[in-house]
Amino acid sequence: MKKYLEIAKIVATQGIRGEVRCQYYCDAPEVLCEFDTLYLDKGKTQLNIERAFPHKNLVVMKIEGVNSIEDAQKYIGKMLYLDREDAELPEETYFIQDIIGLEVKDVDTGEVYGKVNEVYQNGAADVYSIKRADGTELMFPCIDEVVKKIDVENGVILIKPLDGLFEVE
Repeated sequence: MKKYLEIAKIVATQGIRGEVRCQYYCDAPEVLCEFDTLYLDKGKTQLNIERAFPHKNLVVMKIEGVNSIEDAQKYIGKMLYLDREDAELPEETYFIQDIIGLEVKDVDTGEVYGKVNEVYQNGAADVYSIKRADGTELMFPCIDEVVKKIDVENGVILIKPLDGLFEVE
């Protein structure tokens, strides 16, 4: 598992005092606003965040030491990372980046369906997309009736497909 995870991308400047606008890659903008320390360069460069707040589907933040629009422009296009150890996830909750690439197996038969290649967050439950060895794609909802165990450490998700879930007409 990666120590540093992508959480946002700096997309523009905000005002003339060095603030930047960030497109967030977390469930809600408030999640990004909770961090006092973020990183550039996949964790190599630490940034102290003076303040952050949601604004029009983005997060506006002030980085310590960035005090002018000229200073802020240098950060446009940069990816922001969080240190995994700084994030407190509820039990049975995982980072999407940890789910992608996990092998999906049938809990009863051991059949390998493929590897997770995408997670869609739309509606009541996430939907996992699996890329099969033959290149085809399968999808299943991440609900208790289907997902029996997610084992990030061992790289596997055990599922019990609902009747007809993977049938192709």
